[in-house]
Amino acid sequence: MSEQQQSVAAAAVAKKSPTDFLNHILGRRVFVRLNSGIDYRGVLACLDGYMNIALEQTEEYVDGELRNRYGDAFIRGNN
Repeated sequence: MSEQQQSVAAAAVAKKSPTDFLNHILGRRVFVRLNSGIDYRGVLACLDGYMNIALEQTEEYVDGELRNRYGDAFIRGNN
C-alpha cells in the first residue's frame, strides 16, 4: 500500500463514530471491565444506546482469576 493510500485509509478510520466501531465488533470476543473491577470476556451478541451489553460464552474473572462461566450474560449499562 502506498503512503497516500495509507493516509486515506487512516483518515477514513478516524472519521468513524463509536457506534460504527461497536457495530464492527459485534460477534467478536470482547473484554468488559466493570467499575467494581470484575472482568467479563465473551462474544459480543448485542448492545444498545444505554450500553446494555449481551455476551455469549461468557467468562467472569475476579482479580485475574477465572471464577465462573456463563452461557449468556447481560451487563446492565448506564447512560
